[in-house]
Amino acid sequence: MNIKKIAKQTAALTFAAALLTGGASQTFAKESGTKDYRKSYGISHITRHDMLKIPEQQKSAQFKVPQFDPASIKNIPSAKGYDSSGKLIDLDVWDSWPLQNPDGTVATYHGYNLVFALAGDPKNVDDTSIYLFYQKKGETSIDSWKNAGRVFKDSDKFVPNDPYLKYQTQEWSGSATLTKDGKVRLFYTAFSGTQYGKQTLTTAQVNFSRPDSDTLKIEGVEDHKSVFDGADGTVYQNVQQFIDEGNYSSGDNHTMRDPHYVEDDGHKYLVFEANTGTKTGYQGEDSLFNRAYYGNSKAFFKKESKKLLQGPKKKDAELANGALGMVELNDDYTLKKVMKPLIASNTVTDEIERANLFKMNGKWYLLTDSRGSKMTIDGIGSKDIYMLGYVSDSPTGPFKPLNKSGLVLHMDQDYNDITFTYSHFAVPQAKGNQVVITSYITNRGISNEHHATFAPSFLLNIKGSKTSVVQNSILAQGQLTIDQ
Repeated sequence: MNIKKIAKQTAALTFAAALLTGGASQTFAKESGTKDYRKSYGISHITRHDMLKIPEQQKSAQFKVPQFDPASIKNIPSAKGYDSSGKLIDLDVWDSWPLQNPDGTVATYHGYNLVFALAGDPKNVDDTSIYLFYQKKGETSIDSWKNAGRVFKDSDKFVPNDPYLKYQTQEWSGSATLTKDGKVRLFYTAFSGTQYGKQTLTTAQVNFSRPDSDTLKIEGVEDHKSVFDGADGTVYQNVQQFIDEGNYSSGDNHTMRDPHYVEDDGHKYLVFEANTGTKTGYQGEDSLFNRAYYGNSKAFFKKESKKLLQGPKKKDAELANGALGMVELNDDYTLKKVMKPLIASNTVTDEIERANLFKMNGKWYLLTDSRGSKMTIDGIGSKDIYMLGYVSDSPTGPFKPLNKSGLVLHMDQDYNDITFTYSHFAVPQAKGNQVVITSYITNRGISNEHHATFAPSFLLNIKGSKTSVVQNSILAQGQLTIDQ
């Protein structure tokens, strides 16, 4: 057998092996003289074909975030704190999340509903800390929320032998679960403004004094520790890769945040916002030639990729490698296993936020928030705000888009409108097909009178692979449940 024949057979076997693992590899594509390749990396994708359905879909009332009456919006009366000079001030309150049972339903702690929320001085954008608000179970009025104050003291980050916590400059959002032994376990994002925005998934047990009929008091935290920061960059982009890319000046976006706790069949998981790593479909110009990111047919790929390559959003698309990641935890909430992303948004957007995963009526639902201003899809504008959603038979996927495109919620209020909402979060109810959607309303610092506050909640119906906003379902500001 001559050398040329052996080479041809070897190439054919390489190509066949590549097809069996999800398509021809990028290496083979380059060797064969074409950049056109298809590689899924074994994960689900938010495709350009699906996203291009959204500009027409979002016109339907099925997806519209309700229009709220500005005159009815109230600041949270108990949202008080102190500025840098020690003066008592009214706080902005934005991203929030309830204490949940392991199945995602609202937990009750000694007769109280608990909500953790980011809050801070409206005049100081660097002032971002986690506060605890609580109300008696069964109450719904925004006036019923009491404020237990900051969860962490400034000194709590100085944990011996923890390599990351001491660099924390802000506390970002996450989740909280009520453990089997009745403890409150918080997961959050430790953000470091001194390390190019490094973000680390972090956890702590929050302790309370014995609650009386009117007051819940935080008595400090314990078992405060870092969990995951992206590790070596192969599965998820880490901050060093972001720095090497040129950090903020490059237009790139580093994310490793919003840890959401979920349990299934004895396994403990964190789902979180991230970016893909070097072995899961990294960013760069070559990614624009991966047909797996486009969906639909090869003809669609040729047309859409040509338009993208010649258009104004080419650079943004090259950098777009958002992902919702997953890690498994040990029983002591330390890292057990780094898992591949549940879904990725290569070429579409670099930022899919507030990962939310729960089981309802035998299906697993994965929800995420995103901004049109970060996207590279024709017809989607800078004012567009979305909740996207995906469904699977398993918590680890594969995931398929809800409503055939992934669109669940749409909002396009002006940023400076006090009825602007974001950080939409679905709270599954104990029975039925409905979830309560919470969010914040009013952007921080835009008004001396109106502060960022709990938005009125509303209902979303989920049945199989279809969702719809329940008309005329506006609830009280910050309401968590209809299971009264």
